[in-house]
Amino acid sequence: MSNAAITRGAHHIGLTVPDVEKTRQFFVGTLGFDQVGEVPDYPAVFLTDGTTMITLWGAADPATAVSFDRKNVIGLHHFALTVEDADTLQSLHGVLQSTDDVEIEFAPESLGGGPTRHMICAIPGGIRVEFIAPSA
Repeated sequence: MSNAAITRGAHHIGLTVPDVEKTRQFFVGTLGFDQVGEVPDYPAVFLTDGTTMITLWGAADPATAVSFDRKNVIGLHHFALTVEDADTLQSLHGVLQSTDDVEIEFAPESLGGGPTRHMICAIPGGIRVEFIAPSA
């Protein structure tokens, strides 16, 4: 017997970043997200790709903020965004290779040996993002 989950997917993902504008530009300029709001005094910006909302919160003091260490700190290991197909993933990989403040962890490859493909990179601010191209 299976219990039905009481949640219905993510409403938004909130990320603290050292430079809100640089990370906003990555999502808007590189990935094509739309900015749907902001709170300049916080600072925070609200972005969406039409399916997922991302909130970027500015670190109070980026110079003393501690970067996330995925192997030693409890918290967000990474988050994953879906892209249309393997060709889009490959194209995105090419764009990211020449995008400032992006570090590619690995290029597009098979996910678990199956037909789905994925890649992971660190975006401006160092947060790890996985991009997944589901199989057709």
